[in-house]
Amino acid sequence: MDKRSREEGTDCVLRMAKEHNVKFIRLWFTDILGILKNFAITVEELEGAMEQGMGFDGSSIQGFARIDESDMVAMPDPDTWQLLPWQPTDHNAVARMFCDIHKPRGGHFEGDPRYVLRRNLKRAADMGYTFNVGPELEYFYFQDSKGTQGLDEGGYFDMTSMDGATDLRRETVLALGEMGIAVEYSHHEGAASQHEIDMRYTDALTMADNVMTYRLVVKQVALQHGVYATFMPKPIFGMNGCGMHVHQSLFNGDRNAFFDKDDAYCLSRTAKCFIAGLLKHAPEITAVTNQWVNSYKRLVSGYEAPVYVSWARQNRSDLIRVPEYRRGREKSTRIELRSPDPACNPYLAFSVILAAGLEGIERAYEVPDPVEENVYDMTDEERRKRGIGTLPASLLEAIMLAEKSKVVREALGSHLFEAFIKNKRIEWDNYRTQVTDYELKKYLPIL
Repeated sequence: MDKRSREEGTDCVLRMAKEHNVKFIRLWFTDILGILKNFAITVEELEGAMEQGMGFDGSSIQGFARIDESDMVAMPDPDTWQLLPWQPTDHNAVARMFCDIHKPRGGHFEGDPRYVLRRNLKRAADMGYTFNVGPELEYFYFQDSKGTQGLDEGGYFDMTSMDGATDLRRETVLALGEMGIAVEYSHHEGAASQHEIDMRYTDALTMADNVMTYRLVVKQVALQHGVYATFMPKPIFGMNGCGMHVHQSLFNGDRNAFFDKDDAYCLSRTAKCFIAGLLKHAPEITAVTNQWVNSYKRLVSGYEAPVYVSWARQNRSDLIRVPEYRRGREKSTRIELRSPDPACNPYLAFSVILAAGLEGIERAYEVPDPVEENVYDMTDEERRKRGIGTLPASLLEAIMLAEKSKVVREALGSHLFEAFIKNKRIEWDNYRTQVTDYELKKYLPIL
């Protein structure tokens, strides 16, 4: 943002704060894991915060800084100003802004996930592209955070009295709308008490901010009704997990760079190279798009989550699906990556997804043949002959692939890359030393 644009944005924020009787402003940012962080300032501090940022101790923020370099500056982004609809609105209102994290002596902090995404989007912009995304986030409603007792026994698209969370979804959609987030669909998902609200696609930075807002709003509305919402990828054994299917496209100005009317799939050469990049690098970016130990309980055969690295038009067993083109809807031409889950850090996930696709374009990767058959029904030998690989089966496998990946390191930057890998290895070590209920029930009676 240039100086004049920032000055205009600051003037707009100060005017809106006065018009809406705002007393508190929450400054939002995320750590490397995508956990939302914030601190509040009063309206009296707002003008100074907009001009100079607000200092804070970054040493306790996951992946930010060592104890001897702890000072950080949160610089509010005026384009992200929104009132919080669940707070008072007539007086002492509360607003929020996302922040970019700067170093005290100036310049972006390389460990800030929002900056990482900005940097990858600049790479796309230098190639002439805008990266648009439209993720579909699934989640569960439970009675509380201590168990998995659901609210309903509904199924996919059900509209019956069994769908006890209809009011929760409606209030969530209304709250998102009040915060400037457009919603296309909301519906019951396939598992009992599982739901989905789909946001209208937009540029990747705005969408990453929207994902963070969406997750908080879903949880906040649930809390107000005395229930708990979770984006945990696989909370219940034997039931579908929660995915975040990411619809995506590249635009060149107003033109969809993925569209070609003369292609059988209506996909341009650019789109096919992008798909090829995603397919080639999918295993190594999975540690970022599926960053938790629990993520790999979802990425198993039989529960609609992708396991095999393939693509096709309508086959939902593939990693990448190409929604069918509808005449006159060239701008809707897109691809859908089905592996990410909704508990990822969206800034980092969109970064590595984009980096993999751009790698395919820059290096002119050749896309393999589409796989329209059900990949799950193939034998290992059949998949081997077709050149169909697999995603990592555990967080450890994913970490080992990411560690060797030039694409992931360059996408995240060395500072954040090393902090992320270190954090994930600690998580894996903590997990593998646990003695689970499964082990006690399985082995204690016989060993």
